[in-house]
Amino acid sequence: MSTLIRPELSCKNKYWIDRHRYYELKHFCMQYDIWKQAYDGLDSLVRMNYEGAHVKSSNISNPVERCADARSYYFERLTMIEKAADETDSFFGKYILQAVTKGLSYEKLLIQTGIPCCKDKYYDLYRRFFWILNGIRN
Repeated sequence: MSTLIRPELSCKNKYWIDRHRYYELKHFCMQYDIWKQAYDGLDSLVRMNYEGAHVKSSNISNPVERCADARSYYFERLTMIEKAADETDSFFGKYILQAVTKGLSYEKLLIQTGIPCCKDKYYDLYRRFFWILNGIRN
């Protein structure tokens, strides 16, 4: 179930972004858990197969290179979302991160985590998060 936030704000709102861009960023964030699992899986794969092995930098095999590229791809996306959440608010960032990556509304987030703010402040931070993420993604 999606959040009940309106996807389109007034152009006069300080955190206005286009409705379609908002949906693009929202779906980008919803992939966070998938990317986290893939990143962690690649990390354990690297440790399992290559821990203690001496590999010369001039003789890197394709599987190692592909694994490194994939880890870099996932790491970049994970940190992009985490950075936007932290820039949104240093205290409420963890709540915003959970909300945007799991698609939680204020009511569900309040029940699950007991977020210590009112609905208006939460949705202001929520909109700020996507405005910041929009700037980071450009």
